[in-house]
Amino acid sequence: MKRRSFVKASLLTGAAGALIPQISMATESLKKGSQEFYELRVYSLKNGQQQKLVEDYFQNAFIPALNRLGNKNIGVFTELNPTGLTKLFALIPFSSWDDFMTVQDKLAKDKVYLEAGGPYLNAPATGPAYERIESSLLKAFAHWPKLQAPEQKPRIFELRRYEHASESAGKKKLEMFNDAGEIDIFKRLGFNPVFFGETIIGELRPNLIYMVTFDDMATHDSHWKAFGSDPEWKKISAIPDYADAKLVSRITPTFLTPSACSQI
Repeated sequence: MKRRSFVKASLLTGAAGALIPQISMATESLKKGSQEFYELRVYSLKNGQQQKLVEDYFQNAFIPALNRLGNKNIGVFTELNPTGLTKLFALIPFSSWDDFMTVQDKLAKDKVYLEAGGPYLNAPATGPAYERIESSLLKAFAHWPKLQAPEQKPRIFELRRYEHASESAGKKKLEMFNDAGEIDIFKRLGFNPVFFGETIIGELRPNLIYMVTFDDMATHDSHWKAFGSDPEWKKISAIPDYADAKLVSRITPTFLTPSACSQI
């Protein structure tokens, strides 16, 4: 009996040993194919001089340096109808968490970047490049894991933030997008989504943020009207657990136009 138990235990140990490398390989594969991360920066600018300094930095230093590191499709936008201080929005994709965590160290060793970005990076306190930067870190949705840059032509972008009353409400809204089919409706109706992301670090959490595009405001209005009357949307939104009153406490749309240096 003891011998049989020993043999059984040996077989199980051997099987586990054989599986461990396979599990490790599968885990690495998942990491490589997992969702992107996005840094969403919002610069507050008090005048045209600051705006030019920041846009020049992106065009001449930051975007080229990130492109050399393999980061593509960096978006730079200004508000369509600004109020108060001018704001510049930057969307920076990262292929992984490690990519995000190591980028600053890599930039610090890039002499071409440091020289080209000097006026921005070394701006004096008496003439700052910006008033403040607000940053959020987002993780791409499982059903939209990679940013999809639209065709470059005249268009407007709508950045939408959905705030939630609780973390559980936020997870339920994610489920609605990913599993219940809300993303599919956006695709089918021609919203040309750029990204969908859950905010994991940033202000006004819990929230999610996504970006869709339109040729103009008239197209924007007609698309959202079609969305609201879409039979599939009505079916999903009629599910009690998915009622907006339960899941979304505030929606903030921001309309943007790409800067000349934007890759989106």
